[in-house]
Amino acid sequence: MTETLMNAADRWRPLAELLEALLERVAGELPGCLGAGLTVSRGDRPLRVLAAAGVAEQLIPAQLAHGGPVIVADATGEPVTTDRLFGDARWPDLTRETVFDGGAATEAIRGAVALPGFWDEDGAFVLSVSLDRAPDGETLDVLRRYAKLTEMTLVVAETATAGDPDQMLDLLASRAAIEQAKGAIMAVRRCPPEEAWQTLRRASQEFNVKVRELAVALVEYLGGQAAIPQDGRREIRPGAPAHHAAERLWSAFSSASP
Repeated sequence: MTETLMNAADRWRPLAELLEALLERVAGELPGCLGAGLTVSRGDRPLRVLAAAGVAEQLIPAQLAHGGPVIVADATGEPVTTDRLFGDARWPDLTRETVFDGGAATEAIRGAVALPGFWDEDGAFVLSVSLDRAPDGETLDVLRRYAKLTEMTLVVAETATAGDPDQMLDLLASRAAIEQAKGAIMAVRRCPPEEAWQTLRRASQEFNVKVRELAVALVEYLGGQAAIPQDGRREIRPGAPAHHAAERLWSAFSSASP
């Protein structure tokens, strides 16, 4: 997370209002939702709360200090669900006493879900909810739907407040390529989007190439030609290492497929 993005949430009222509306809509689609929150990070910097509503205003800061589904989702890149938020062996230090001073409303908290995502190569977020019931499949589906809106909101917020139009164009070009590559991986592996993203990240680290270059190289490899934007100018030009990584990655998928 950059200071630019955090300052935007603090000082740019339209962004704050948009994030509040996003969390309200998430909560409104989930029966028994007691709170929703959005945390962000960049690179090796720790998670910070960007927006929170309901019990998440207290619950997420407590998770950052004592552990919880938000921390696990950020660390693993995988969705985290629990039907017993307090008392889960994965985060033994998170208790009602470490979060609240008491009150009947806190007794209603039971389940929680945390969904990780990203808005560029180094920018990550976790969208999370707390429930008065055990989460079901629909809970994760709702979060996945709103993850797309969250991603684009963060892209626009960070680049617009930085005052660098070229940076926004680069990020949008990167996102388009990454989404295409993720779609191809999801199709061949039959996996959810977060797993496809983690596959790209792991491959980029293994072959020491940038995620966006690997994504473009993969799209080009599958299409059999260079990816050219409508204006005829290539925003991202993957080098030979990225093309080699893309070929090796897809070969691994092909050999593993039935």
